Amino acid sequence: MSNLLARPEIEIELTEAGTIGDVERPLSLIERIVTNETFQRFAILVTLLVIWEVYARWLNNSLLFPTFTETITTFWHDIRNGTLVNRTITSLRTLAIGYTLGLLIAGVFTTFAVASGIGTRILSTLTAMFNPLPAIALLPLALIWFGLGTPSIVFVIIHSVLWAVALNTLSGFRSVPETLRMGGRNVGLKGARYVGLILIPAAFPSILAGLKIGWAFAWRTLVAAELVFGVSARSGGIGWYIFEARNELDTATVFAGLLTVILIGLLVESVIFRAIEARTVNLWGMQQ
Repeated sequence: MSNLLARPEIEIELTEAGTIGDVERPLSLIERIVTNETFQRFAILVTLLVIWEVYARWLNNSLLFPTFTETITTFWHDIRNGTLVNRTITSLRTLAIGYTLGLLIAGVFTTFAVASGIGTRILSTLTAMFNPLPAIALLPLALIWFGLGTPSIVFVIIHSVLWAVALNTLSGFRSVPETLRMGGRNVGLKGARYVGLILIPAAFPSILAGLKIGWAFAWRTLVAAELVFGVSARSGGIGWYIFEARNELDTATVFAGLLTVILIGLLVESVIFRAIEARTVNLWGMQQ
């Protein structure tokens, strides 16, 4: 019986450390470059541009699809003579007004919704009604109310920003854990300090997502509005620049305008919002 219960001894010979290989080693220069996120994004862009150039040269029809070389030549020419710069500044000025007003109104709606149950129901109802409504569909009505010019475009930009930001902000506040709320109350935080130190940091990923969505909606709405009705404050923006080029069958200029829209979108996303993320949610360890 004792023999059945006895466990055999197991001996394991230790492996020499030198035969295991590198457990951890520094990456080579090439490996660091290849795995770098900025390099990967740059490589994707270069690949797309090469495909663009090759396809356009194969098609050999500048009216239908100009090459990247033709587009960048037109782009640089209109920057140097100031046309594209002035049109872009006009659009960004209008966008800044509409986006800022949209954020302020969204802040008022969200504050009211967080403060009371009836406010939450009002915001939820209004969001369900107006968020699916395309902002550009309101432009004819805005033209009747405000006339042809900046106020009409600002109105539709506010509509495109307001509901996305308000909905994401409210969802962020609702998702704050109750334990975190109780912790803030236990240390005596109330009013604005409670909102600023507890609710906003905890809900900031959702708030930031709303800001990104609102920016994208606002930029698309602005360009679409200028494409349809064009002139803003007696000077056309980037959408009107594209519209005029289309009327003149200048496809390279149309592509230059579209390239400007894309570059501004990449700049805002990759520089401004990425910097905000790095100094907030990434620094706080809320997302990778």
